[in-house]
Amino acid sequence: MSGLHWDSDGIRWPHRERSRFVTVQGLCWHVQHWPGPTTQAPLALLIHGTGAASHSWRDLAPALNRHFALLAIDLPGHAFTRPVGKHTPPLSLPGMARALADLLAQLQSPPDLVLGHSAGAAIALRMCLSGTVQPRLVLGLNAALLPLGGLAGQLFSPAAKLMALTPWVPRLFASRAQTPAVLDRLLDSTGSVIDEPGRALYRMLVSHPDHVAGALGMMANWDLDSLASELGQLKTPLDLIVGTRDLTVPPAQAERVLGLLPAALQAQCLRLEGLGHLAHEEQPERVAHLIAQRWNERMRASAL
Repeated sequence: MSGLHWDSDGIRWPHRERSRFVTVQGLCWHVQHWPGPTTQAPLALLIHGTGAASHSWRDLAPALNRHFALLAIDLPGHAFTRPVGKHTPPLSLPGMARALADLLAQLQSPPDLVLGHSAGAAIALRMCLSGTVQPRLVLGLNAALLPLGGLAGQLFSPAAKLMALTPWVPRLFASRAQTPAVLDRLLDSTGSVIDEPGRALYRMLVSHPDHVAGALGMMANWDLDSLASELGQLKTPLDLIVGTRDLTVPPAQAERVLGLLPAALQAQCLRLEGLGHLAHEEQPERVAHLIAQRWNERMRASAL
């Protein structure tokens, strides 16, 4: 398969100067780091969702960096994070959570705040429930935390497994994705409208079979039933940020998640009116303001 190459595809990668590569337990991770505005600034870990990459934080990161030190990664199989050697960590939820926890341990970078977008929020909570990270707050941005219901839920995983196991499917998808109309349909299905530089980066990603295979492999191995059954045991403070125009994760799902959480967490649903699944790419300043505001509210409350 054809993967992305840092020396060519990465030339115009957002915040390239912040990038480095770290090899841990069979994975070569693409990592981006922003020092904080002060040495005491809290560290925020940014975890993107399925099919995206660290580029999705391109405009949000500078805005958040006024308040936090930042660590952003490409998840396994996505963009520039690739397996090395014979051992390949599984693209399952527990497998990705373990791999990311190993990376954080190697970097000696325990996060104070974890911001997880879509499936990235599930990874964040899986790490919290496993005790491999202990942040002071998790924020789920259009978080995908519950299994798909109905017929879609019955068909999704088997179909994804079939596509992931068929070698020619990622190549075919990547070839078709080079057609502007295909990418337009994909992005339109999120309910978000993003700028042309962002669209160009997604076009580059979905045009590479390795990235497509990583996204399909992640979807094929995803199990949210176990995560949902454990949400009542969560001890880490959690709030959900929801774009009201999200067409990928139904906004109503957030209220269902809140109902599964311990009341002691006092979790809240913070609504972003008029924004879709990629809210942080649509209006990064607005989202950064909400994140910083909620962080400060939570820290003041915990100090009482």
